[in-house]
Amino acid sequence: MPLDPSFVGRTYPPTPPYEVGREKIREFADAVGAAHPAHRDLAAARALGHRDLLAPPTFPIVVTMRAGQQIVDDPELGIDYSRVLHADQRFAYRRPVYAGDRLVCTCTVEDITSRPNLDFLMIRTDVVSEAGEPVVTVWTRLVARGGA
Repeated sequence: MPLDPSFVGRTYPPTPPYEVGREKIREFADAVGAAHPAHRDLAAARALGHRDLLAPPTFPIVVTMRAGQQIVDDPELGIDYSRVLHADQRFAYRRPVYAGDRLVCTCTVEDITSRPNLDFLMIRTDVVSEAGEPVVTVWTRLVARGGA
């Protein structure tokens, strides 16, 4: 059964704050092969004018995937996650993500498009500091395959 297009525009509750840790930044940098010293060495980051370790550009996926789980787990939407493919990801930054940031995410279903045996779901996640300062907006496109 196709995803319900009435979910477009639905916004889910904000997440609890996620504290970005230095070691999490280092681990993520290792995982994605981000070799820049600003991701690992505090002195190097500060020498470049950053207040703390700088997260790699795709680091917000760590926080937004958890936030997007609200949508995936919504029984009314009815996504079978075993049949979901991650199709696309893009980021629009307002400022960098640093160690010590406490980030809050709010997810919105931005689009649902159905094709025979495929549903395309676009999720927009607005990531702000705990104080409400915009940090980054992340768009995630998921493809849900229909029944076998």
